[in-house]
Formats: sequence, C-alpha cells, structure tokens
Amino acid sequence: MRTAKSTAMPPPKPIAELPITGYLDRFSHRPGETFQVRVSVRDGGQARARLVRVISGDPNPAGPGLRFEDLAHRLDLTFAGRRQPIRLGSHAVVPRAPRREAGPCTWTALVWLAAAPQAEATVICETDGDTVARLAIGRDGVTGIVTGAQNAVAVATGKAPALRRWHRLWLSADPGTGRVAVGCVPFEGGAASVATAVVQGLRVPSGGGRIAIAADGASPAGGHLTGKIEDPALLAGYRDAWAHPDATLATLAPELLAGWDFSRDIPTQRIVDVGPQACDGHLVNIPARAVVGARWSGAEMCWRHAPADYAAIHFHADDLGDCGWQTDFTFEVPADLPSGAYAFHLTCAAGEDWLPFYVLPPRGQARASVVFLASTFTYQAYANHARGNADAAYKARVAAWGAYPHNPDDYPIYGRSTYNKHPDGSGIAFSSRLRPILTMRPGFLTFNDARGSGLRHYPADTHLLAWLEAKDIAFDIVTDEDLHEEGADLLKPYRVVLTGSHPEYHTPQTLDALTAYTRDGGRMMYLGGNGFYWRIAVTQTLPGVMELRRAEGGIRAWAAEPGEYYHQTDGGYGGLWRRNRRPPQMLAGVGFSGQGLFEGTHYRLLPAARDPKHAWIFEGVEGETFGDYGLSGGGAAGFELDRADFTLGTPEGAAILARSEDPPSSFVTVPEELLSHIATVSGEKVDELKRAEIVLFGTPGGGAVFATGSITWCGSLWKDGAFDGPVSRIMENVLRRFAVA
Repeated sequence: MRTAKSTAMPPPKPIAELPITGYLDRFSHRPGETFQVRVSVRDGGQARARLVRVISGDPNPAGPGLRFEDLAHRLDLTFAGRRQPIRLGSHAVVPRAPRREAGPCTWTALVWLAAAPQAEATVICETDGDTVARLAIGRDGVTGIVTGAQNAVAVATGKAPALRRWHRLWLSADPGTGRVAVGCVPFEGGAASVATAVVQGLRVPSGGGRIAIAADGASPAGGHLTGKIEDPALLAGYRDAWAHPDATLATLAPELLAGWDFSRDIPTQRIVDVGPQACDGHLVNIPARAVVGARWSGAEMCWRHAPADYAAIHFHADDLGDCGWQTDFTFEVPADLPSGAYAFHLTCAAGEDWLPFYVLPPRGQARASVVFLASTFTYQAYANHARGNADAAYKARVAAWGAYPHNPDDYPIYGRSTYNKHPDGSGIAFSSRLRPILTMRPGFLTFNDARGSGLRHYPADTHLLAWLEAKDIAFDIVTDEDLHEEGADLLKPYRVVLTGSHPEYHTPQTLDALTAYTRDGGRMMYLGGNGFYWRIAVTQTLPGVMELRRAEGGIRAWAAEPGEYYHQTDGGYGGLWRRNRRPPQMLAGVGFSGQGLFEGTHYRLLPAARDPKHAWIFEGVEGETFGDYGLSGGGAAGFELDRADFTLGTPEGAAILARSEDPPSSFVTVPEELLSHIATVSGEKVDELKRAEIVLFGTPGGGAVFATGSITWCGSLWKDGAFDGPVSRIMENVLRRFAVA
C-alpha cells in the first residue's frame, strides 16, 4: 500500500507549433460554394491571407521550380491572428453522472495494455465540483485518487498490470468509514494486487457531475490512457476484493449505477449506458472500436456477427479527430474562377504557410475534355507521415532549395499518419483532414533524393499539372472524395481521366465509379504505381475522417491485430483490394508487384509497341529504351512498380507495350506475390516480378485504359530543363488521342 498527499506529475514539455498554419472545411468546392478557413497564429498578432494558383510544387532548382500565379486581386485580406489549440488524446465523456446517495461506491473497468504508461493514465474519473474519484495506472501501479479532508489522496498497489493481458481494475470508497481500496486482478485468474487505506474526511461524488473514461476530469482533458477498456461501470457498495474479475455488466446489474456497453453502436461515436439512469456519453478524437475484447472467442472474425466479442474500445493518447478550430475567414469561389489547384498563402510576423485546395467546375459541367483526379484519400492516408528522416542533410537541402521548411518529425502536435504507430505499437487506423497537414504543401520534400527532387503525393502530382500547363492542355480537377460522394456522374462530362502518381487508397464507391466510367466509354490514364491497393472506409457521420485496417498481407507499416480486420465505420472487410477480390489489374490492367528505395530505372519497348495498332503511342520516340532520367529517383520506372497479370484481372487482349528492366538492388517482390521465399502465386521467378509494365486495353463499351505502372513516371515528364523527352512525348501522344471524341 502506498498513500500520497499529492499526485501531480511533472508538467509536460512544450510541443512545437508552426508560427502560422491552418486547415479547411474540405479539400474542394465548386463555384458559388464557400471554403471555411481555420487558422492558428502561434504568437497572435496580425495575419494575412492571399489567394494563389499552384502551378508547380517542385522546389528543385534543376526542375520546374515552385511556381504560383498571384491572385491577390481575388483574395487579399488581413485578420487578427489567434492561437487555436490542439487537444490530442481520445477519451469518452459522460456529461451527466448517475445520481445516488453519498454512500459507498466502486468504479471499475476491464483494461488491456500493450505498453506501460509513460505518465499517470486515467481509466475512469468522476468529478462533482471539487470532489473527485479517479482510477488510474502510473509509476506506482494501479492508483485510486480520492478527495480527503485537506486535498487529494492517492492509494496505489505498487504493481502495474501485466502487459497484453486483460485485468479487472477497481477503486472502492466508503465515505462513512473513510475506507478506500484499489485493486487489480487478472481477468483469466491469478493473484490480485490490492491496496487499502483510511482517508480522513473522505468525500465521493454523489452524481450529477461528469465522468471521463480514458482521461481525467480536467478541461481540457489530460492523463490520457493508451490501451483498451471494456465494461467501465459505477457500482453501489464497497469492495476490498474482487472474486469474479470476469463479471459482466449483466451479472453486475443489481449493483449497477451506470455501465457502458461498448459492444453497442460500434459504428458511432456514442457510448450506451445500460444502467437505470441512461447516462449515455460520447467519444472524443475517434478511438478505435471493433477491436477484440476480453471475451473474444475467435469463433467470429467480424464484429457485426458477434458484437459481444468486440465490447472494447482502444484509446490512444495521440489520437486526433477534428481540431475544432473556429473559422477565421471564408472564401466564396467566384463563378468565373477556373477549375484548378489553388492555395491560401498565409503569412504573419514569424512565418508563412500554404493551405492547398481544389476548385471543381460547376456541377454537371466540364470546362475541358480532360480531368485530373486528385488522390486526396491517399494524401490523407500519408498526412503528417513522420519518417524519422529529417536529418541534417535533409534540412540542408530544404534550406538550399527554399523548400517547404517544416517536417512532421518535428511537429507531433498535428497528429500522425496511417503509416505511423501509437505509443503502444498499435497502428494508426484513422486520419482526419480537419487538421494542418504538413506533407500536403507545395515544396514539401519526402526524401533527400540523390537523383531527383524527392517529392511524393501532393507536390509530386504537380509535375503532371505543370506539364499539362506547359503543353497548353486544358483540364479540370476533381478529387476522389468528390468521386466517392457523387459517383460516375462526376466523370461523365470528360473524355479522359488522369490519375496522379499514387492513387493508392480507395473506397468501394470510387472503384465502382471508375469501373463504370471506363466500361461506358471513358478513357483513363493511370499514371502511377501501387494504385487501387488499400480499401478504406469513410462515412458522413465522421466527415473528414478515413478509416484503414491493414489486414492480411501487403507491404504494411503495421499489421492489424487478428480479429480486427473489419472497419468499424462501414463494417466492410479491410486490407488490400486484392483480398476483397478486386485486384488493381481488373480496373487498371496492372497491379503492385515490386518496391525499393526511391530510385528508378528505364523501360524497354516490347514487340507490341511496334504493332501498327499501337505504334502511334511511340511516335517520335527513338531507340528501344527510354526513361533513364527524371525528377523522381532518376528514372521513369521506380520506387513502386505495377505489372500486368491476366489471372488477376488484366483484361484479355490487353497489350503490354513496354517493361522496366535492371531494377535497382534495393527492390523486392511484394509479399502478396510470395507463397514462400522461392515460390510465387503466379509461378514466375521471384526476381522477375520486380518490374513495371506499360499496358493499353479497350473496354467493350468503347472506353480505354493506358497504365504506366510506376510511381516515378510523372517525374520523368521533365528532361534537360524542360517538359520534353520520350516520356513527355508518349504522354502527349496518348492524351491527345484519348481526348478526341
């Protein structure tokens, strides 16, 4: 037993924030619609916002450079800047605690931890004015904090729960006798750890106050827990011990003042109280639901079939949903503003930032025959990806090039990406666009690329946009979030849809729309690699948020726990689209096959390229090889490579026109192609699968698909100081032919 008069932890170290930054209500709007712009100025003071059109986001002095069109005549305003805080950490809030007599009471929950808390972490906390009862885990083991005659008193077991095992934790207090007990017992049986004390002047909440789960009762909340919680409850009565740690809310019903059954309403942010007073609550910052609980049997892998097996919520101290900032200014898109890529350029005394966005054409209209489909779901999946590579050499290049100066490695306050992990090693399954996204900025460098610029995602896709502008090819822009919401009708006015360099993340709705578009006569140019790979879920009940479960195979930054492969938001099976029987080859003709470091190689023409049916594609291209240059890894076939596979859905009759060769030594075959270290699904040799292929095929409805099979393709549109060379020529040949009715 340990008691203490004070439970204060050392104050947290200040977390770095940008001088000025912000986010928008969404990534795109149409003319007549209004952007809501939320800005935080770290030090306060006057701020300025100007409108620019983004032409090129590559700061490499050997490339097209950072290029903007100044549209200050459309928007140029100053406003009073203010710091708007970010509150990391998921938790549950019950606004109204159950009312009862001020007698003995017990607070309890089942808890599972994968890592020991770095600071005192709250399991459940009830506050009623200046009276508090808090059950927590910290440096002194399981701790109960209660209100005594003079101040808060802590009673601690001195022993923390074992990791990766479920435990019943409880705090009991009897104000009549002053007795306090705190305990922990393994759910599956074993010795309990219990501490007791007598507290002078003990007071306990009597209801009507507030309850927090996985955070303390402060405002803003603190003391966040990273771990799973199941069956949190308040019981009438005092317990020195707990005989049945596996007791359910149903068996506890005679003593139940309030109990929250997390197996109910799993797709929502609501928690349901099954006690007599219906003290329901809500979740903050989107913790993970549809996770295996203490009673998971393994008989069902889908939470929809056995919700009682999934009666836990996985809370994380670094979860972040909607920042909830106030709007600082609005921008109604003018009727005559062309569809395109734009940004709000923000400045203050201490720095600057850019907030990119897209303007769509008016609904149902097209101002061009070509449309670029911005991969905003992929930008969001990688949002604030902390790679740990922002070393001195990286920062020296950023400074020398005048590139975007801020890297997520240095700013955890803005949340991490679905390529990062939580403090306990679990994967980050949710990404919100309602926060500053540093990786989605003109001039942001992902890599210190020895042979090129090192761009990915949003800035890399400006290679294509700048090329279109240089070639005087008119184009509109839509996003895949728009495509998810509006379906194939969004694309019908266009003859050609262009993807970016990495359209990796898709919903069933976006795949259905693209499939319908090409089936019914549309032409698509898939200009990237590792596309149409992961299935994600989005829902209107969580606007701006996407969910991802990295299930069963694929190249992954983390792996979903067994039994946790189904999305909580839509109930769909997560993981690779290939595991959902929709391989990328079915839509695009090619699918992910090899990956390496950010470097590239060339293509070699195959006999089909010289067939008169296809020779027009390579008109003006001399020699049998091309693409051994570029701003992305130094080669047109690089980083992540896609190939045709007729058994996986490459359409019959598809022509394989060119193939990469001599892959760099860093390249590997992707794991979903391997049965063992020497056997592959296709039967080909392991090393032979490390290739990109350029494919062309038609659809029965008169549509067509041209696929390049490489993430670095668009980086090779630039050659020797201009948008010129074989890759540019091939692109122009295909696009101009496709764009003709």
